[in-house]
Amino acid sequence: MTNIQYIQGQVTAPVKGIAATLQLLAEDCTIPFISRYRKDMTGNLDEVVIEQIAKASDAYNAIVKRKEAILKSIGEQNALTPELDQKITASFDLTELEDLYLPFKKKKKTRADAAREKGLEPLAKIIMAQNADDVDYLAGKYLNDKVANEDEALQGARDIIAEWINENVYIRKSLRKIYGRKAAISTKPVKGADPEKAKKFEQYLDWSENLGKAPSHRLLAMMRAENEGIIKFKVEIENEEALDFIEQSVIKNNRDTATQLKKAIDDSYKRLLAPAISNEALQEAKAKADATAIQVFAGNLGQLLLAPPLGQKRVLAIDPGFRSGCKVVCLDEQGGLLYNETIFPHAPQNETATAMKKIRSMVNAYKIDAISIGNGTASRET
Repeated sequence: MTNIQYIQGQVTAPVKGIAATLQLLAEDCTIPFISRYRKDMTGNLDEVVIEQIAKASDAYNAIVKRKEAILKSIGEQNALTPELDQKITASFDLTELEDLYLPFKKKKKTRADAAREKGLEPLAKIIMAQNADDVDYLAGKYLNDKVANEDEALQGARDIIAEWINENVYIRKSLRKIYGRKAAISTKPVKGADPEKAKKFEQYLDWSENLGKAPSHRLLAMMRAENEGIIKFKVEIENEEALDFIEQSVIKNNRDTATQLKKAIDDSYKRLLAPAISNEALQEAKAKADATAIQVFAGNLGQLLLAPPLGQKRVLAIDPGFRSGCKVVCLDEQGGLLYNETIFPHAPQNETATAMKKIRSMVNAYKIDAISIGNGTASRET
């Protein structure tokens, strides 16, 4: 997938406009400059779309860079198979890429690593294959100076299976969907918290609601309360639903191995999957809440900046220009558009007399109180 193809999936804009915008951005042109002075190249794309293209391009470059690092790391471990290479190359989802890389990521020594050092991985493979019946008898074959009895052997094998389940891309992706629909955020007060600070967050001391439906202001307020040591919160789903799903995905029959697999699944979910996926769900919800908060702030700031500087007065505003003319708008006391016109008082048209008549006519027709002239090209001449 090329950069332009990726951006097409993220932004509604013609290919020609995207290509021209990328070229201009590569030449260090700024977004305001492109939207104002390069409309003929981009096909009249405004600054909002151009910014979206720039962000999508940055995201694409970040994904490509991460893919290169992942492929290099797995290759250095001599573990890069053609199938894995194809999956990583075809993926343009950072979360999916991290899931594919998870089994090869350098991490602290885990319980599964300790079990492998004890020679218990073959036993884990036998249990995972689900073709054996007498598991205790099989476990007895793997006793050594590091494994004292069958229970220790089975525990080590379960630790390895738990890690395999945690690293399963399909299971992680499916659990994310369940968390996206059904995850709930619940809070509990922290004992000994400052009562004065707690007053601000009184309504969140014992709260529970669906994470996906929580308004951005409420989620951010709860996170502030936790940062100040007022509450503790957790994100979770019904464990039974998650465990049932994993069991259906992993367990193929009711042989003796099923009992060991159920224990491994329970351990994998509670110790590895649930903490990781719940944290991902919380971070995703926070990112959305931050974006919403920024939009609200931008809207409020926009209203302040666009407030009439002269108060309740009718204004004729002119955006000066030479070749393309001077754009003129008449605004009412609330800033609403009454009329718009383009005049050409400067070269090459030099329609000065006509422009003067139009200005006089608009001032009289719309009872204009003040005239505002933009500070830029042709400003002094206008």
